[in-house]
Amino acid sequence: AKRRLFKLYKEAFNSITGFELMTEPKGCQSNYWLQTIILEPKFSSQRDKILQTSNASGFGTRPAWQLMHQLPMYNSCPRGPLSVAESLAKRIINLPSGSALDKRG
Repeated sequence: AKRRLFKLYKEAFNSITGFELMTEPKGCQSNYWLQTIILEPKFSSQRDKILQTSNASGFGTRPAWQLMHQLPMYNSCPRGPLSVAESLAKRIINLPSGSALDKRG
């Protein structure tokens, strides 16, 4: 069911530019537990507006989880540079991913 949902998202978003729908890498098979789009860097400032608009329309989207090093209890812990993770966190939108969303069988 999750794979069918991914295919529906892929078809629906096929002609829209400015983001990438996360797909399984070659040689791997995803369980598509979570459907995710990643905005192009130039659109990162639009993420919250997209979240607000889609949620107001009844399409329950959400941002990526907060990065561990940004949580108060971990912000003073040792870590390396996390610029890629920080960039992704600003651009990720998680789409509704429930297995019951595509009931067409």
